[in-house]
Amino acid sequence: MRLTKVRITEFQSIHDSTEFDIDDITCLVGKNEAGKTAILKALYRLNPVNDTDANFNYVEDYPRQTVSDYDEDVKNGKRSHATVVQATYALEDADISLVSEKYGPDCLKNEHPILTLEKGYSNERVYSDLEVDIEKTLQHLVHAANLPADTASKLSEKNNIQDMLQILNDFDGDEMGNNVETFIAKLQSISDDGLAHLISNEILYNRIPKFLYFDEYYQIKGQDNLNALIQRHSNNTLEDWDYPLLGLIDLANIELNDLINPQRTISLFSRLEAATNRLTSRVLPYWSQNKHIRMKIDVRPGNPEDPPGMTNGMNIWWLIEDTRHFVSTELGTRSRGFVWFFSFLAWYSKLRKENDNLILLLDEPGLSLHARAQADLLCYFETELKPEHQLIYTTHSPFMVDPSRFDRVRIVQDLSIEPNSEELPDEEQGTKVTDDVLKATQDSLFPLQSALGYDISQTLFIGPNCLVVEGVSDMLYIQTISSILQGIGKNGLSNDWTITPVGGLRRLSSFVALIRSQKGINLSVLIDNHRKDQQTIANLYREKLLRKNQIFTYSDLIQRAEADVEDLFEPEFYLKLVNEEYHISITLDDLASGPHRILSRIENYLDENPLPNKEKFIHYRPARYFAENIGKLGECLTDSQLDNFQRIFDVLNDLLK
Repeated sequence: MRLTKVRITEFQSIHDSTEFDIDDITCLVGKNEAGKTAILKALYRLNPVNDTDANFNYVEDYPRQTVSDYDEDVKNGKRSHATVVQATYALEDADISLVSEKYGPDCLKNEHPILTLEKGYSNERVYSDLEVDIEKTLQHLVHAANLPADTASKLSEKNNIQDMLQILNDFDGDEMGNNVETFIAKLQSISDDGLAHLISNEILYNRIPKFLYFDEYYQIKGQDNLNALIQRHSNNTLEDWDYPLLGLIDLANIELNDLINPQRTISLFSRLEAATNRLTSRVLPYWSQNKHIRMKIDVRPGNPEDPPGMTNGMNIWWLIEDTRHFVSTELGTRSRGFVWFFSFLAWYSKLRKENDNLILLLDEPGLSLHARAQADLLCYFETELKPEHQLIYTTHSPFMVDPSRFDRVRIVQDLSIEPNSEELPDEEQGTKVTDDVLKATQDSLFPLQSALGYDISQTLFIGPNCLVVEGVSDMLYIQTISSILQGIGKNGLSNDWTITPVGGLRRLSSFVALIRSQKGINLSVLIDNHRKDQQTIANLYREKLLRKNQIFTYSDLIQRAEADVEDLFEPEFYLKLVNEEYHISITLDDLASGPHRILSRIENYLDENPLPNKEKFIHYRPARYFAENIGKLGECLTDSQLDNFQRIFDVLNDLLK
């Protein structure tokens, strides 16, 4: 059974959330105090994994500003208790099969039946929307009841329960067999409760997924007194932090009593080591922040100077061993992000073992995790949780929003807490949930905008094969010449390369340092080579930002001491671009002779002979002119110029192999 829609009313900050859709993974995004946690807590109480959390209390949970009026109206009979949660579920094949097995294949009317479960401050479950065909169901029950032939024949002629009961009531006690008694009892149940409600209670309620709620309060301490833990477990008085600890012990496949009363020390050591290996293998695949850690479990008697409550009996200690630095530290002293991730994994693993029919409610998961670790957590959601469970989580972190799946995002906002908010009509008060970005405030949209902006920066200018160039001019020349070569049947630059201009050599080191840390990126650099910049280029591989075979200069590829991308063209051709773009007429004879870069020679000339109106020479403009007028300029390109670019493209394309 899958949750498809939710509506929450009259709970804490929520007057009416409006109905919103639930996906396999649903992300509730909103600013602090918008009401995200209230949504999860209301949902949790609908059908919690822990039955002691199942009741709503209107004194504590009804919106405070009107709770007194509500209390008075209920006591005076002016209104009934409010419904808090209305949840709609889609029945799956296994659910439909069980109903059909007991009540016939035509019992459910719709091809895709739904069940709505409601619960409020009366704490009674109310079912609705399960559409049934009572007549076809009754006929199925008659044929399946193994009744006397004449009785079955008479009943088949009737299409309502009361008429059938009238026929059956004519039996005297001696004639009534067990089958008839059972059939009468079934009809009476349908008459009393209604067929839809009976099916919901008998078959479907136990198939409705339980809600598992997890927030930062379920943080493992990392050590505990086992005798006290066993006592709390027996008395059903567990603390929040006990649950993940019990999950760890269960995940390690160890019994509590075996830890307190081991029969052989070496046997205990072996079991603890096996548990350590198992825990490490479960945690590390989704913890990229430090791959040099291992879990360790230590069990030993308490000592007088141990923490309070651990001076007597047997204690358990959870340690994290750093194999790089050869040191072990207590689990509770590790980063909050690691403790959160570890605690969630431990508790979830235990509950999944006990009940796999769960919907997970995670309140601000990974809030204390590094941005990269939050991406790891999203990966864990996608690969480990989604195949087994539906997941609803809240966040205001852009790194916990998958920019490729904005369809999973629901915006949570309370307009009454917005700065400079005006008085709102009653129907617009309180927390609302929407997937319409046009109705969202700027603060509510911020995580989505940030996530989208980060994703654009990673996908528009950065790809899995990233070729870094200095400026937009390089990109224009490379793209344009590549298309010319491909048009005449030669190899241009592979489309697998994403060309990324960084805006000059001074920004190159910072850009490379940021981008090289991205997973799965094949990074190469193609840059100008001037004598004054050679130290900067050397530092790229000296500081281990890049290897030498990832850095290419135009001078190396065309065998000159210095070169810009413009030097791949013949001087006469590049002068043609400059003259036509700036409407001037410089000749090659006007420029100083020598092997200097063509840009340097032109700039020196223009220092003595300024452009009209003292216009500044910008080498981007000839590149733009070239790209915009390639139709007529392409015919002027000689084979030697195309060959210069071809050699560069061949070298870069070989890197993709």
